[in-house]
Amino acid sequence: MTTFDEREYAFEAKFAHDEEMQFKAQARCNKLLGLWAAEKLGKTGDEAEEYAKAVVKSDFEEAGHEDVVRKVSGDLGTLSSDDEIRTKMAELLPEAKSQILSETD
Repeated sequence: MTTFDEREYAFEAKFAHDEEMQFKAQARCNKLLGLWAAEKLGKTGDEAEEYAKAVVKSDFEEAGHEDVVRKVSGDLGTLSSDDEIRTKMAELLPEAKSQILSETD
């Protein structure tokens, strides 16, 4: 294997790792959002965890995060606006990334 091939492989491996970490962070963010919404809905314990899992699964409906916003917004109704949900997602993403990074150390 040439130095160029080794370098190409290293870049590909880094890209794959970064994408995996971003995916995990976004899934964690969606889980945290689900737990936040569950609290607003008065859900606790296993019921809150199941709701959070449903929020994570809703992200696979389409590209982007609007599917998650639509689900949580539909469930919360008048308890929260779409803008508040998007703001909460933005707040939770750094926390989710931090949690993921601390787990991989």
